[in-house]
Amino acid sequence: MPEMHLHIRWPDGRREACSSPSLVVTAFLTVGESYALDDVVEKTRTALTIASERVRAKYGFACTSAMARLARIETAATRQDPGGRVTVETFEA
Repeated sequence: MPEMHLHIRWPDGRREACSSPSLVVTAFLTVGESYALDDVVEKTRTALTIASERVRAKYGFACTSAMARLARIETAATRQDPGGRVTVETFEA
């Protein structure tokens, strides 16, 4: 499966590199776009769940790294201003 990396900027200005075991994240997020905090969490939850299920379909087990990344994103979001926006800075395949 083609792994990809994306870089986001949280509302507090902190940048974070994230990975996905699938390119599906590009169907939910766009480079240069800014998303409401809750929206980006929901979009990454959906994308990473789909990516994990694609791994399950191919290899017979879910992608634990995708689920771990989702947990980190959800935890990081709780530390942000709820009205803040998250910017997608780059994708790297």
